[in-house]
Amino acid sequence: MSRITRLFDNLRRSGRKGLIAYLTCGDPSPERTPALAEALERGGADLIELGVPFSDPIGDGPVIQRAGERALRAGTTLHKVLEIARQIRSRSEIPLLLFTYLNPVLRYGLEALVKDAAAAGIDGCLLIDASVEEAGDYVRVMRAAGLDTVFLASPTSSPRRLQLVAQYSSGFVYLISRTGVTGERDSISDAVAPLVARMRAVTDLPLAVGFGISRPEHVAELGRQVEAVVVGSAIVHLIERNLDNPSLDIQLESFARELKHGFELAKAGARDS
Repeated sequence: MSRITRLFDNLRRSGRKGLIAYLTCGDPSPERTPALAEALERGGADLIELGVPFSDPIGDGPVIQRAGERALRAGTTLHKVLEIARQIRSRSEIPLLLFTYLNPVLRYGLEALVKDAAAAGIDGCLLIDASVEEAGDYVRVMRAAGLDTVFLASPTSSPRRLQLVAQYSSGFVYLISRTGVTGERDSISDAVAPLVARMRAVTDLPLAVGFGISRPEHVAELGRQVEAVVVGSAIVHLIERNLDNPSLDIQLESFARELKHGFELAKAGARDS
């Protein structure tokens, strides 16, 4: 059982929901990322997505694009990201999901990356722009190393694509709350509930929703529907606003705790209804 599967099993047994936190590795520097991950864990994050900075991030909004540019200027490579993972793993058992575009993987070499990622303590991978229709070989290599493969499903996904996402995903399924790029939003899209229902019809895997989640009330709303929420741009934006702030770690820990409180709001709402 992978750390990711064990996490969701423990959450289910205890009646809790999970907070998944995204970091652009190397922002503001590769040396600081492990401490930022640890701050998020102290604040209540249950899983950390380690974003690999990429020069052509077509799926990312401006906040994460700027973080990627800062990370690349700081010398962050896929090799550095694995070293960051190794440092986090030396002090924590929190699940780590590698979040990357396909191009860096192809440049590194899939089998070499899988071997090195497993050795660094990575638990799985989400290839943002990978075609699930052509994922068979990738999944085979990942599973042989005991690594989870997380795939994306969106409100516009066809029934066939949802079936393939269910077939090839392990650990959990990542649902995109809306079409378009990442970024903070004021409200949760009306497309989430129908997508959750469609995905539930084809898989028993835990579901996590991301894209646009930035407030405890968002977490509360989604906590009634899925097993986990993913917060990315709001975290990266907080880092951007505090690049030179020596208390950045404390700020992140506090924000994670605030987000996690959203699940308690959801429970309170359920009791009052």
